[in-house]
Amino acid sequence: MKNLYTLGTSNRTIEEFLNILRKFNIERVIDVRRFPTSKFSHFKKENLEKYLKEENIDYIYLGKNLGGYRRQGYLAFMQTLLFKEGLEKLKRLAQEKRSVIICCEKAYFRCHRRFIAVKLKEDFKVVHL
Repeated sequence: MKNLYTLGTSNRTIEEFLNILRKFNIERVIDVRRFPTSKFSHFKKENLEKYLKEENIDYIYLGKNLGGYRRQGYLAFMQTLLFKEGLEKLKRLAQEKRSVIICCEKAYFRCHRRFIAVKLKEDFKVVHL
């Protein structure tokens, strides 16, 4: 079974973040932040894409389909077609390359990544970094 990682950007420096990606030989970052911005400029979507490109790591944004902060709550949102389509796309992408799902919350158990991870456990060994 293939590993699929999750990681929170939190208040890490870009060097800390990239070192984690290097350590686990990550080839693709899948961003599930609903709003791909940050108070840390290096984690704003356009800047993060640039840093990852320099490392030859793909960047894919799936926050529209899988991002948190849903009015009806995330568990209810998981029943929607939008979520299900995003989950299937994530699975396809993660099968192609060694991938990490990112969001901003450092602790996965406080983040919607935990709900996504449950849906992935049949197809992947999910590892929270």
